[in-house]
This record gives sequence, C-alpha cells and structure tokens, in this order.
Amino acid sequence: MSGSFETEVNPAKIKKVEIVVCIPSYNEADSIAYPISQADQGLIKYFNNRSAVIINCDNNSPDDTKQVFLDTPTITPKIYLSTPPGIKGKGNNFMNLFQKVVDLKAKAVVVVDADLKSITPEWIKHLGEPLFEGFSYVAPLYVRHKYDGTITNGIAYPMTRALYGRRTRQPIGGDFGFSGKLASVYLDSKSWDESVANFGIDIWMTTLAINQKVRVCQSFMGRPKIHRTKDPGAHLGPMFRQVVGTIFSMMSPFDSFWTRVKYSRPTAIYGFGLGETEMPPEVEVNTKNLLDKFHDGFEQYSDIWKQVLTQYVHMKLLEIREMKENVFNFPTDLWARILFDVAVSYRDAPEDRDLMMEALIPLYFGRTLSFVKKTKDMSIKQAEEAIEDDCATFEMTKPYLIQRWKKTGLSHGAQINAIY
Repeated sequence: MSGSFETEVNPAKIKKVEIVVCIPSYNEADSIAYPISQADQGLIKYFNNRSAVIINCDNNSPDDTKQVFLDTPTITPKIYLSTPPGIKGKGNNFMNLFQKVVDLKAKAVVVVDADLKSITPEWIKHLGEPLFEGFSYVAPLYVRHKYDGTITNGIAYPMTRALYGRRTRQPIGGDFGFSGKLASVYLDSKSWDESVANFGIDIWMTTLAINQKVRVCQSFMGRPKIHRTKDPGAHLGPMFRQVVGTIFSMMSPFDSFWTRVKYSRPTAIYGFGLGETEMPPEVEVNTKNLLDKFHDGFEQYSDIWKQVLTQYVHMKLLEIREMKENVFNFPTDLWARILFDVAVSYRDAPEDRDLMMEALIPLYFGRTLSFVKKTKDMSIKQAEEAIEDDCATFEMTKPYLIQRWKKTGLSHGAQINAIY
C-alpha cells in the first residue's frame, strides 16, 4: 500500500468548479483508469467552457486505487477523497462527495461506476448537460440484458413507480447526475442510516430527488451498461438487504405523499433513441439454483412468512410451492402483495428488520425464476414490455398496500389477520 493515509489529495489546489465527475471506489485499481480517461475526454469535449474536476471518492482501498487514480494522465484536474481507515460503504463515499460539492460550489455533478467497461465521453455529456438546462436529477437509461439488474426489475423500479408515481427505469443505476443544490439537500437529510451508508445510497438519492419535487429526467446513454455482471441467484450479499431495506424505510417519512399518488406518469427523457444495436453481454442464470433456494426458504422462514404475510397471500404462496420447474409461475400480483406486506411489517416491527430481509430473499429468488422463465424466448424489447406490465400490476395492487398501511393501532398479528 503506497503512502500514509490522507483524507484528501488536491494537487491543483482546486477551490471552486462548475462541474464535478465523481468515481466512487473500493479496490478498483485494475478498472478505474478507463472511466477516468473517458470522463476526462467527456469534460474536454463537451464542457470545455466550464471549470471542472474529477473526484475519486474512495474507501481507503488497500490495493493501489489511489495511486492509479492520481497517476492516470488527465487534462482535467483531480481530487482524491477517502473515508477514514476502517470506514467502508458506497454511501459514506458519497457523504464525502456531497460535502466537497458544497465546498466547491459546483452546479452539476456526474457520477459513474469505477468498474464500467462501456463508458464513453458521451456518457458525461448525457448525464451532465441536463443539469445546465433546468433538471436537478438525471437517471440513466441504457440497454441491459434482461437478466442483468433483477433487483431493479423486480423490486426497485416497480416499487418506486407504484409508490411515488414516477417512471424512473433505473433508480439504482449507479451512473447519474445531480445538481449542486441537491447535494446540499442530501447533506442535510435526516434519513441517513447504515443501509444508506452502503449500497442503499442510489435508491435513497433517487427517492429523495422525486420527493423534493425537483425536475427529474432520464438520459439515453447510447450504449449498454457493461460492468461486472452477476448471476442473480449467486451474488446477493448485503446489497439486497441494503437496497430493499432503504426502499421500505423511506416509505414512512414520505407516506403523506405516496398514499395520495394513484397513477404513475412518465419521466422526461433527455436525448434521442438508442440508435445503436449493440447488445449487452449475456447473463447466465442457474434456474435450478433459484428454485432450490426458493424451496429452502420454506424450511427456514415459513414461521416468519406466516407472521408477516396476510392469510390469503400466505395461502397463495403455499400453492406455488408445489409447482415443478417446467410449470413454475410466481404471479406479479402475489409478488406485489408480498412486498407490500413486508413493507408494513418493516415499519411496525423494526427489531425484526434484518430477519425480514433474509426471509424475503428466497421469495425474490422464486419471483426471479418466474421472470426468467417467462422472458426466456423474448427479445430485450419484449422483456421490457413485460416489466412495464408488471409495474402496471403493482400500481393496480397499490390500494391493498394503502389499506394495510393505514390500519395502525392493531397488534401486529391482529393487524395481519384483520385484512382477510
């Protein structure tokens, strides 16, 4: 590991800029140089009339991320920021970023993932330009393989859309833009917690932006997102708990808003159609593994499911338990009700939250298997249409959530059984 710990390295002594490109990282020495050089080219090509800086927000990576960042040749000046030793988490990196953006009085911030293989200079333009034209938050819109981003497709997109009434296709995309003013809002927010300090940060930022009633748009990136893809049944780790937990925990502070939202409306799209026919890389899915993990859940979590789910939903779940893989189907309506049931319990029994998230994972695997089977022979475009249909089902099922959400004052078990 090179050099002693430094919170900040600012070789050009930058004090004020108009636009920031941030690359958050932890142990990305082998991949970060490429997004740095693409960001630099993007800033020079499209923002040469504006002062700019590239910031690496790092978790004091033990590999050589810091040195690679500082040594990668760029025309744009660079700043390296790090969390203290032992403090990890993507959200903690962003807390450093928000403070720095406020200090630099930046007008626009673009964030791109450190493991991106598909970034072009145009990505900086697509995510940055709308921020100088009246938008405060820019979510990405890219072609992804139909099995890449199953947490987005199965939970984050339909939940965000049904709750807050905005169709933002990639609410946890990892690459996005936001205004300097929004950075101040993020910095002052009281809803920060352990999940947000980690992988919950992206959905937290999107949800806050929508609830701030600022102008939100989506921007076509022009290329598929190519990064380290993962089999949805093999690599969940803490990300699932942190992302989904953040969606649930943010429902309470904003319930006076979302309980009044009846339908969703499209979010403005900045730029033009994708034009390119370049296809994203394949994502292999082990369907047997998904089914096995779904079935294992019945051994491990059936007591919790019985407690958290309404009688009707629990009964429906038992019905699909018996299905063989070739006919397996986990209906969207049932999946929506499960998520809505868990959301209510998440609010009412905070001491059991970690257990609830663990118990939700096998159900998510079952739902993912159903999606994989349904879309097996579909093109990416057809699979997108299937996801849009799923979202419409979530919206139609929302009165069920509102009815359950407002039935407070009953004991937890009584509340669960009172619905049916």
